[in-house]
Amino acid sequence: MQYPVPVRALCDFTARRGDLDLRFTPTPTAQDGIAGHQLVTSRRGPEYETEITLRGEFGPLVIRGRADGYDPAANRLEEIKTHRGDLAKQPANHRHLHWAQARIYGHLLCQSRGLDTIELALVYFDIASQQETTFTEAHSAESLRAFFEAQCGEFLAWAEQELAHRRSRDEQLSALAFPHPAFRTGQRALAEAVYKGAASGRCVLAQAPTGIGKTIGTLFSMLKAATPHSLDKVFYLTAKGTGRQLALDAAAQITASAPALRLRVLELTARDKACEHPDKACHGDSCPLARGFYDRLPAARLESVQAGCADAEALRVIARTHQVCPYYLAQELARWADVVVGDYNYWFDGSAMLYAATLTNEWRVGVLADEAHNLVERGRAMYSATLQQAALRTARATAPLVVRRALDKVNRALNALHKAYPGPDASPEALPANFVTTLKQASAAMETHFAESTPGAADAGMQQFYFDVLGFLRLAEAFGAHSVLELAEHAGATGRTAIALRIQNLIPAPFLRPRFAAARTVTLFSATLSPAQYQVDMLGLPADTAWLDVESPFSSEQLQVRIVNRISTRYPDRQRSAAPIARLIADQFAAQPGNYLAFFSSFEYLDLVATEFQREHPQVSTWLQGRGMDERQRNEFLARFVPGGVGVGFAVLGGSFGEGIDLRGDRLVGAFVATLGLPQVNARNELLKERLEGVFGAGYDYTYLYPGLQKVVQAAGRVIRTQEDRGVVYLIDDRFARPAVRQLLPAWWRFDGAGSAATQRP
Repeated sequence: MQYPVPVRALCDFTARRGDLDLRFTPTPTAQDGIAGHQLVTSRRGPEYETEITLRGEFGPLVIRGRADGYDPAANRLEEIKTHRGDLAKQPANHRHLHWAQARIYGHLLCQSRGLDTIELALVYFDIASQQETTFTEAHSAESLRAFFEAQCGEFLAWAEQELAHRRSRDEQLSALAFPHPAFRTGQRALAEAVYKGAASGRCVLAQAPTGIGKTIGTLFSMLKAATPHSLDKVFYLTAKGTGRQLALDAAAQITASAPALRLRVLELTARDKACEHPDKACHGDSCPLARGFYDRLPAARLESVQAGCADAEALRVIARTHQVCPYYLAQELARWADVVVGDYNYWFDGSAMLYAATLTNEWRVGVLADEAHNLVERGRAMYSATLQQAALRTARATAPLVVRRALDKVNRALNALHKAYPGPDASPEALPANFVTTLKQASAAMETHFAESTPGAADAGMQQFYFDVLGFLRLAEAFGAHSVLELAEHAGATGRTAIALRIQNLIPAPFLRPRFAAARTVTLFSATLSPAQYQVDMLGLPADTAWLDVESPFSSEQLQVRIVNRISTRYPDRQRSAAPIARLIADQFAAQPGNYLAFFSSFEYLDLVATEFQREHPQVSTWLQGRGMDERQRNEFLARFVPGGVGVGFAVLGGSFGEGIDLRGDRLVGAFVATLGLPQVNARNELLKERLEGVFGAGYDYTYLYPGLQKVVQAAGRVIRTQEDRGVVYLIDDRFARPAVRQLLPAWWRFDGAGSAATQRP
């Protein structure tokens, strides 16, 4: 069994030494790096070769990669690196790593072309000055062969361990049985769809109701597909932290059901949550966990893979034992894990780590995206960016003169843009080229400053603005019909007027499409994905994506769905709707005391009805969702839903309590949804409607109706969580009675007879 390893991965493993040190970074953007490589190679002669594919073997190791450039006339192989700032401040271990890569490529080229000697060159290209700094070494083929064999020998023991793990893992997964006595209703169909997706290399879109065991069903099935379809890794992606824990629990159940299975499971968490020293910078002179990081990494890495499951807490314990950074330890372990559990952004974001690693290492991966109804909005957020004039002013306050001058140019350009588009809804159709140029110049000035100095606490505002500029520039270079520009004016913290320029993504499909193409298979699943074409269009799913609408395990007898069509919850009607809605809630509560949730379209509407209800029915216990609740407050809100309890919780549709909470049995016996959940009619959404109408011919449905009803179904789904649950849902608005709306609601819901209040007048 061969073990393929890219040159860069080999050298990362064997040649990294010393501190974790980000001071010489930030490195140029990917676009700048590509442009820099192209400029360097364009300066060479006509016989100069670029992107030379090379391959070599050492025992089971297959080393592969592409060398940057080779000049046959000079017999010189070049490794090209782009940078900004003073090269003398580059950490020694960075240079050591670059030389290791050059020497490996040198050996592979000598081997493939029968060369006896070769000159190796490290070419550092300064993006700002466009100047090259070159370091050279002369080598014999024999010396490079010895270096190659030494590096491979150092890696071989680890590779053999990995091969043994892979053989054992695949053998155990082939024999793996479902960890429960039987599949639940609908669970088998979902599991089969996931497996077939991996088998055929297709994506799967699965609408699967709550209660069928989606997490364990999908993860089990993808793992079963790993051996026959050569999956290297499974990525389980979630929208929220609660979803990560469910996935980790499912992996633990699967592993416990097969004692011989040594499954490596890794949880990825955000840097700010994993960091042990948030007050320190990521280099050895500041953070003790960065000092000597690469020297202590091998022992921490070995213990982690031997432990198997590395959730956030287990990883933190191992990192403390070996005194390494837990965040960067997790980044390293993603290379060696079988199952990686993390947020959507690790695969779908513009700088997604798992996506980049998959391309670099040519992994064959299966991706599972839970609660995928969130992905349209999350995708829009990932590919949107804002420049705040207030943040620019903060950055300018501590900037040195050369940076301040560059920031002043950006400030003047922002003011000029605002002057050209003064109206509240007036925004440019495209960014002026000179504005982008000015922004790039400011970015370069800040990069040079950071590369040539040691940033301190006073630079925090400038660093944040620098990252804002980088994100904005990345999207500016990709700006198109999928996004719009928004220009707004607001009062800053000091009361001083400030401008905000935003690239707002409307259609994430062009950005997400490559993510689906990079995986062997992607399964997106949620209780609310209907209609399928909306998801396919907005997310950029392949045309051959399979659609599955999983049968619900629940029966219509479990849930009474009552449509109240004598009340309008439209904005102009809200004042007069408060009393009827309060009376409706009170009547239901009197008829069947218990715990209820009432959902509204905004905090203002919530407060309006809750105030009316509390005044007229003070004997009923109530609790209200507040604006900006922290985790403790959210937990306190949910803690009120005790078994056998009685009272009414008031919440906002689409908020913390509209999905992702599990109130089984009589902890929740009913819900009132006093809205269709339609997004606000504003300039952005009207532009979105117009754009989607032009692209897909379904502007209103894609902008308002489908996203709104997804929230309604999610909220109503809080009531029935198991096959033993019973409850009632009131859908309050005359529009719920429309056939076009009814057909988008779950097929197992019953609206006739006792389940309908269409003729009632609350």
